[in-house]
Amino acid sequence: MSINKKIKVVAAMSGGVDSSVAAALLKQQGYFVVGVFMKFWRSPELVEGKAVENRCCSVESEKMARLVAKKIGVPFYVINAEKEFKKKVVNYFLEDYKKGNTPNPCVVCNKEIKFGLLIEKALKMGADYIATGHYARISGKSEARNSKSETFKLLTGKDKEKDQSYFLWQLNQKQLSRVMFPVGNYTKLEVRKLAEKFGLPTAKTPESQEVCFVQNSTNDFLKKYLKTKPGRIIKLQDVRHPAGCRTSQKTLGEHQGLWFYTIGQRRGIEIQQGPWYVVAKDFKNNSLIVSKNKKDLLQKKLIAKNVNWISGKKPKFPVKIKARIRYRSKLAKATIFKFQIIPTGSKQSNFKLLFDHNQKAITSGQSVVFYKGKELSGGGTIDNVS
Repeated sequence: MSINKKIKVVAAMSGGVDSSVAAALLKQQGYFVVGVFMKFWRSPELVEGKAVENRCCSVESEKMARLVAKKIGVPFYVINAEKEFKKKVVNYFLEDYKKGNTPNPCVVCNKEIKFGLLIEKALKMGADYIATGHYARISGKSEARNSKSETFKLLTGKDKEKDQSYFLWQLNQKQLSRVMFPVGNYTKLEVRKLAEKFGLPTAKTPESQEVCFVQNSTNDFLKKYLKTKPGRIIKLQDVRHPAGCRTSQKTLGEHQGLWFYTIGQRRGIEIQQGPWYVVAKDFKNNSLIVSKNKKDLLQKKLIAKNVNWISGKKPKFPVKIKARIRYRSKLAKATIFKFQIIPTGSKQSNFKLLFDHNQKAITSGQSVVFYKGKELSGGGTIDNVS
């Protein structure tokens, strides 16, 4: 009898090929696997008379997850996480946009729901671990995973094109001690071949990289929950004018709300003689600042808040790393410095990143993630750009 049969793993099954293969691999390796499908919040509005589904947990997705569980011979349960998802993820998404940021809901969902709520539920079910279909890896021998002296490292996935470590920077040592990433050592092509080998009905399931609870465009979603707030569109050169007063700034057009725009955006700016690019948002004066010059999007510095170090320990500063300012952006060499100015009464530390070379469209609210080789050492939320 395999020693793994004594180890109970709750496998998060979304109805996609990655989570399906993850569960099948664990079953093959002899673990006692329990499949779990999580139901998330969906918008109550109707589109063309039909209910709007959350892409991550549609009726079809649940059906596919059930079929996979039956195929590999594991018990299957559904966890209703609609309330928690709405509170932790959707509300954060709307509030952050309202503040002028461009949020990253997948990062928060991972921390609070997939590796927060799910671990909590799994432990109550008597499980030792949870497993997901993320393309990432965790260092350390499995038999030592619950050792208090063990420090777990979060590593990039084997498939560089599909690596999802960027979205996992908020995880901590306690969470990593309870997590398995079975497909982290495989490429996407290898995963699909494994799905065919296992005879899984999800082998050819297409991928979805959109925000799961947004049906059409982000702006359409925001218009349902955030009111319009018209204001002026002005060009950066006028803002830099020595006079510095509003009367010297020529109005190029009108925007309907600063939250409908993000830094670097070119489409949807309804003014002539373009193209124009969004380079800043002035919330004090409710002005959208644009420029025709792409170079105005280039910057070398940023301030990161809510920084999390995967090891649980801060490094010695300054520290040289490679950073990624958005998913799929190229890794860029940078130096991290401790930033002393923090809000009064705040327990968090802010850090300044200085890049070796200019970066395009650094955006507040997005994640900046730090790497040392294949190891994800930490990350933070972009708070200020200069």
